[in-house]
Amino acid sequence: MTTLNEWFEKGIPAKEFISSMKVHKENLQSIQERFSITEADQVFLNELKSKELRAIVITEDWCGDAMMNIPILLNISEAANIETRMVLRDQNLELIDQYLTNGTARSIPIFIFIDRNGEEKAVWGPRAPKVQEYVMELRSDLPAKDDESFEAEQKEVFKKITVAFSEDKHLWDEVYGSIKEALGKI
Repeated sequence: MTTLNEWFEKGIPAKEFISSMKVHKENLQSIQERFSITEADQVFLNELKSKELRAIVITEDWCGDAMMNIPILLNISEAANIETRMVLRDQNLELIDQYLTNGTARSIPIFIFIDRNGEEKAVWGPRAPKVQEYVMELRSDLPAKDDESFEAEQKEVFKKITVAFSEDKHLWDEVYGSIKEALGKI
C-alpha cells in the first residue's frame, strides 16, 4: 500500500495544478486573491508553522467545492508554510477510497495534513458544515430524480451554488473556520 509520503511525492504542486485547470481556474484564482486571513490569526498560523505540516489535496478540476475550498487552503498554506500537493481523485481511487464521505461517497476535495514523517495529523473535507447545510437547502427543492424536469432544475441549482461559492465571502469564512478548527486539533 502506498504511504502518505509517497502520495505527497506523487502529487502535483499547487501552482502547476492551477495552471493546468480547464474548468474553474478563473474562479479559483479570483477567490484566492480576494480571500484574506486576518492579522488576529497570525499567532495561530505561526504555531502551525512550527508543526512543519504538508497537505495532500484530493481533487479534480471540475469540482465546485474544490474551486472554493482550495484557494482558502492555499492562503492558509502560504501563511503557515504548508507545502501543498494535488492528487487527482479519478486517477487515484486507491487514495480516495481511504477517505470516503459517509463511508460511501468519493466526495472532494479532501485535505490530508501530514507531518514530516508522513503521519496523518488531520483530515478535512469535502465541505464545511454550514456550506453543507446551504447546499442541502438548495437541493431540497429539487423534484424526484425520475421527474422529467430534474436534470434541468439540478443544472440551475448547480449554477446558483457555483455563483455563491465564487462570490459569497460568508461561505468562504465558514470554510476557513472549519479548516482552522481541524488544524487547531493537531
